[in-house]
Amino acid sequence: MAQERIIIDIPHRFPYFFAGNFSGKKEKTVKDYTRIARKITIVLFLSQSLSSAGFIAAFTVNALVGVDLSGQKAMAGVPGAVYVLGQACGALIWGFSMERIGRRGGLALGQVLGVIGSAIAMSAVVGRSLPLFLMGLVLVGMARSAVDLGRFAAAEVHLPSERGRAISHVVLGSTVGAIFGPLLVGPTGTLAQWAGFAELAGPYSVGLAGLFVAAILIFAGLRPDPRDVGREIARLYPESVSRQGTRSLSDIVRQPGVIVAMVSVVFAQMVMVVPMSITSVHMKALHHPLSALSLVISAHTLGMYAFSILSGRMTDRWGRGQVIILGTVVMIVSCLMAAPSTGLVALMVALFLLGLGWNFAYVAGSALLADQLSPGERAKTQGFNDMLLNLTSAASQVVSGVVYAAGGYGVMALAAAAASLAPLILAIWWQAAGRQITTPPQP
Repeated sequence: MAQERIIIDIPHRFPYFFAGNFSGKKEKTVKDYTRIARKITIVLFLSQSLSSAGFIAAFTVNALVGVDLSGQKAMAGVPGAVYVLGQACGALIWGFSMERIGRRGGLALGQVLGVIGSAIAMSAVVGRSLPLFLMGLVLVGMARSAVDLGRFAAAEVHLPSERGRAISHVVLGSTVGAIFGPLLVGPTGTLAQWAGFAELAGPYSVGLAGLFVAAILIFAGLRPDPRDVGREIARLYPESVSRQGTRSLSDIVRQPGVIVAMVSVVFAQMVMVVPMSITSVHMKALHHPLSALSLVISAHTLGMYAFSILSGRMTDRWGRGQVIILGTVVMIVSCLMAAPSTGLVALMVALFLLGLGWNFAYVAGSALLADQLSPGERAKTQGFNDMLLNLTSAASQVVSGVVYAAGGYGVMALAAAAASLAPLILAIWWQAAGRQITTPPQP
C-alpha cells in the first residue's frame, strides 16, 4: 500500500497531509497513506503506554486504600468494583459520543477526566475521605474505558488485512504500563512521604502525570481524526466493510458476526478474570509468600500483553475465527491445568497460558467486530461491546468469590473452563460456515 494515492472529498479534514498548496479545490491528493495510519497507531500506542502505567499503579494500591480509609477488610473489593463500574458507564458514553466529537476529542476528553479523577483520588487519600476517593475512581474508570476504545480507532484506519496487527500494536502498549506501573508505586509513595503526605497517595500521581501527557499527545498528534480516515477508507474501498449505511444498535447486535465477536471478547474477559482474581487468595491459603504471588501475576501479565504483535499477525493471516478458536482452547487448557495446581511453577504456567489465550481471543474478537460495522456504526457498537465486557468483568469477580467459597479453587477453575465453550462453539460455527469479510486487493 506504500505510496498509495487517495482522493479526499473533504480536504479540510486532512490539512496536514496534502501535497501541494491548498487552493480551495474540492479534491486534493494525499500521498503515502500508510504514513497516516502508522502515525495514528504510534500515537495510540504511546498514549496506551502512558495511561496504562497510571492505571496499573493505582490498581496496585486501590484495595489497600479502601481498607485504610474505611478501617474494614471487607471494603477491599469495593474500590475495584467502583472502578469497573466507571469503566462500564464510560464505555457506553464514549461509544455514543465519539461519532459526533470524533475519536481524537473523545480520547483526549477521557484522559482529561482521568487526570481529574487521579487528582481527586490523591486528595481523598490525603484528606482521608472514602466517598471522595470512590468518586475519583469512577472518573479514572471512565478514562480507562476511553483509552481501551483506542484499539478500535487504530483498526478503522487500516484495511481488514491489517486490522489485527493494528489492534495488537495498541494493546501492546499495556505491556509498558504493566512493567513500569508497579515499579513506580514504591518511589512515588516515598516521594509523597517526603512531601509530608500519606504514602498511599503517591501512586495516584503516576496516573495524574501519565494521563496528562497522554491527553496532550492525543490532542496534538491524533490528526487526522481516525473517524474521518475510516470513513474515507470505507468510501474508497466499499468492499472493506460488511455493508454501507447505519443500522440501529438493536439491529446490529442481532447479526451473527457481531454476536460471535462480542461473545468472544466478553467471555474471554470473564474466563480470564475468574481465576486471576482468586489465585492470590488460593496461594495465600497454601502459604505461598508474596514474592511467589508476584511471580505468578507477572507471568499472567506477560501472557496478556507481551505477545500482542504475534496474535495480531495470526489474526490477519489465519483469520479471526481460527485465532478465537486457538485462544479459547488455550484458556480451557490453562483452567484445567490450574484446577489441581498448588505449586508455584504449575500456577505460573497456568496463569501465563490464561493471559495468552485471553490475548488471542481479545485481539481476534475485536478485529472481527470492526469487520462487521460500517463507519457510522462503529463507535456506538464498540462502546456497547466494552460496556458488556466491563460489566461482565465486575460480575465475574463477585461470582468467582462465591464459587471459590462454595467449592474451592478447583471447582472455580473448572467453571471458567466450561464458560470457554461458548466462544469456542460459536467460533467453530463461524469458521465452518466460511463467514469472512472480503479483503480488498492490495495495491
